[in-house]
Amino acid sequence: MRSPRVGTFNESSRVAWIEQTLQNIPAGARLLDAGAGERQFERFCNHLNYVAQDFAQYDGQGNGAGLQTGGWDQSRLDIVSDIASIPEPDASFDAIMCTEVFEHIPHPAQAMAEFARLLRPGGYVLITAPFCSLTHFAPYHFYTGFSRYFYDHYLAQHNFELLDFQRNGNYFEYIAQELRRVPRVASQYGGTRLRLHERLAARVLLGALQRFSAVGAGSDELLCFGCHVFARKRVEAT
Repeated sequence: MRSPRVGTFNESSRVAWIEQTLQNIPAGARLLDAGAGERQFERFCNHLNYVAQDFAQYDGQGNGAGLQTGGWDQSRLDIVSDIASIPEPDASFDAIMCTEVFEHIPHPAQAMAEFARLLRPGGYVLITAPFCSLTHFAPYHFYTGFSRYFYDHYLAQHNFELLDFQRNGNYFEYIAQELRRVPRVASQYGGTRLRLHERLAARVLLGALQRFSAVGAGSDELLCFGCHVFARKRVEAT
């Protein structure tokens, strides 16, 4: 019997959406990758004038708590600054991409205001961030996630028109993701392993979650991996 794959699509679904959405930005546009980290999505920006920014203080080790990467190379950044105070003129970018960053900055609303300042009228903003997340990159982890209502509020406040909004995953996918994480967490924090009957029970539950996910339309409003946002700054009427 094929193993259930429920709960394994968080990153791949997000990356596919980012790649596809970046193609909607016109060739030659000047794009700021805000909080670019290791510039992992530069590969999707060959048609764009790509500029990478980050605060360059995370080293992969952090304070050792929660999930850490182990290593983190930020030697290829174009701009090193606070994300809420980027040393570029007003309206100097045609597009801004900010992926999985908002949970790592103390004042994400200030970042939204800075994006509005930096974007020319008609410019695009692409944002992904968790709806719910475990502690990661600590001590630079300030929020577990953001709902649709965060974006609705701040996009409207800064005169953005929402072009696309997607929830990544759903309630059942998220529970399955965390169920898959249990063996590692049990080992790390409990010094123990799942017993045979517990592993079998987990496999049965994953099968049920896969079935529920296939038919459970709408559960993403309750819980999902994260939200994907693509918006355009409105052009003021003259």
